[in-house]
Formats: sequence, C-alpha cells, structure tokens
Amino acid sequence: MTEPTETTTHADPAPADAAVLVRDAVDADRAAALVGSCTVDYDGRASGHVDPGVRHVVRQPDGTLLVHGATGHRPLAWHAGDGDFTTTATADDRLVLRAESNTEELTVALDAVHALTVYDPDDADKDVQGTEADVVSRLLNDPDLVESGFTPLATERDTPAGPVDIYGRDANGRICVVEVKRSRVGPDAATQLDRYVRALREDLHTDSDIRGILVAPSVTQKCRDILLERGHDFSPFEA
Repeated sequence: MTEPTETTTHADPAPADAAVLVRDAVDADRAAALVGSCTVDYDGRASGHVDPGVRHVVRQPDGTLLVHGATGHRPLAWHAGDGDFTTTATADDRLVLRAESNTEELTVALDAVHALTVYDPDDADKDVQGTEADVVSRLLNDPDLVESGFTPLATERDTPAGPVDIYGRDANGRICVVEVKRSRVGPDAATQLDRYVRALREDLHTDSDIRGILVAPSVTQKCRDILLERGHDFSPFEA
C-alpha cells in the first residue's frame, strides 16, 4: 500500500504559486483547501453572486468544489466533480478556480490566499460509511440536512412503484419524495426517483406539484441532467 503523501501548508502564497499548487494537487488526486478573500459566482438552475469575504474553499479529489462561509453546515456554493476544473492566476493578481459542466458553472475568484493546504483525505475514494437506513435515520433526526424547512411525515411509504425512503413536505407545504443513496449515483437513481414521484401522484389522484429530492454524496452529470429535465432536486449529503 502506498503511504499517504505529507500534508503541506503554504502561508500567503502568491496567486501564480497557488495556481501551481492546486493544479499539482488535482493531478495527484489530492485535496486542496484554501482560506482567502474571494467572490463567488454561480450559474445553473439559478444564478447568484456572493460579495467579497474570507471563506474556506475546498477542491476534493473526486472533483467536487465547495465554498464554505462563516456559519452553517451547508456550503455557500458547490459544484459536483462531473465536469471541467481550471485554476489560473490572472494579470491583476487573483487566483481563479472554475468548475463547469453542461448545466452549471461555479467561479471562485480569490483576491488573496491566506493559507493553502494540500493533503490526502483518509476517506478518499471510499463510499459513505453505514447503510442507507443509517443515513435515513440521520435525516429524520435532522431534517434540515435534506433542506431547510423540510418536515418528514413517513418512511417506507408504499407507492405502486415501491416504497419511498422518506415522504414529507417542504417549507412551502409541497409534498416531497426523498430518495436516499449512501454513495455516488448515476442516472438510474434519477429515473427511480421520477418513477416514485409519478406513482405517488397517481396514488394520490392529484395534479398538484410533487417534488422529488435525491439525497446522496454526489451524482454523475447524466444523473444531474435527468433531475433537471424532470424537475427534481439533488441534495448533497456526507455522513
């Protein structure tokens, strides 16, 4: 077994040096964590801009890019590792990290990098530990992990297409079908969720909008495309 490479931390690296360090980490399938003043721009299912502020930015070995703020357990912005990733030092001395796919783009522009750490996560390339039942239990204990304001009403609710992992309502009172997976999933998970949503709509004899939410550590681009096409949502969750 190959021994993990030593963790290295660099204080106040210049943008050009930081760009090289991040690129080297990506090439070596290592993680890079940066703390610095940055702006964040996202374009996808919605568009948004986050003004300058000191934030924690992580690029994981699976390609996921995360931006964390000062509070809360969810990132301010994120992009799953299913597209292209580039890191560049601009002429005006900024470090720009960009993750993009067919349907979304996340750009993080750092005016200053206060610290940059490159390391090998202990759980790189491993599935989330525990069973899907364990994950469901955690979501029931803390429903905001699904999304803010979510209220679970039942588990294993029967539908003509099979039992739904979690049946509930969102903050606006809309019925939600939550499908839980403990590892990265592909298009089959999206089509399975869609079957549950359509079956529940028929079972309830309603034309009302029923939301589908797929909870998993990450999804492939094809899975994301199907969710988007059929009006469902993805909620990232790490055990």
